[in-house]
Amino acid sequence: MAFGTLKNVRKVFAVEELGSTALEPVVALDDASFEFDAGELVALLGPSGCGKTTLLRIVGGLIAKSGGSVAIGGREITRPMGDYGFVFQAPSLMPWRNVLDNVLFPMEILRKNDAAARRHAHELLGLVGLSGFLSARPHQLSGGMQQRVALCRALIHRPRLLLMDEPFGALDELTRMDMNDLLLRIRDETKASVLFVTHSISEAVYLSDKVVVFSKRPARVAKEIPISLPYPRSHKLRFTAAFTAAERIASEALGVVAPAAEEVP
Repeated sequence: MAFGTLKNVRKVFAVEELGSTALEPVVALDDASFEFDAGELVALLGPSGCGKTTLLRIVGGLIAKSGGSVAIGGREITRPMGDYGFVFQAPSLMPWRNVLDNVLFPMEILRKNDAAARRHAHELLGLVGLSGFLSARPHQLSGGMQQRVALCRALIHRPRLLLMDEPFGALDELTRMDMNDLLLRIRDETKASVLFVTHSISEAVYLSDKVVVFSKRPARVAKEIPISLPYPRSHKLRFTAAFTAAERIASEALGVVAPAAEEVP
């Protein structure tokens, strides 16, 4: 049985949800369906504004769906769950807290900020290479370092599902590639399932066990692409024929390039 099942998910934003400038409701998602297994990293790939973030927020219980069903671990999702972790494009760290205290904030909310939590925070910060920055404030960190802190904060309570909304989109290319490798290493360490929103074809292929490609809004699943590239992955993989072939399939599903059979010599 699949760990996550999304079936015929639909979301219509009413005029009152969109603000005074909206003239009519907006259909963001229309009949989106796919499944994923426990421990899988699934990339949600599609054009900007197509509804990927809306779907991620529905899975996270942050907004209500208009139709269909979302079940994670056998539970129908209707509200935020305590065993989820969220990482967004902006790290959103609290500027008055140091690195360690930012990471431990969820444990304070859960009233579990004990010695075990602090040990786990130290372990996570060591894993991402920030052991020497425990007392630093966010403004003293680079963008990539801030995102590492945000990732540790999302993992501190040992979530079963990690929801990531274009978390590396604002980073330079080299830092982004480093963060890709870090995410794969953390996923291997924690065994968490991951839904990862991106509009980068290369990032989606490099990271995932499966790529779910969405159409333009209203989003529907255009194609599910299993990625059979071996783990552990390295940057050399990006230059292999298998990687290029997977990118090509995803590009065709997005409509970026025509299917090979339709190309004119």
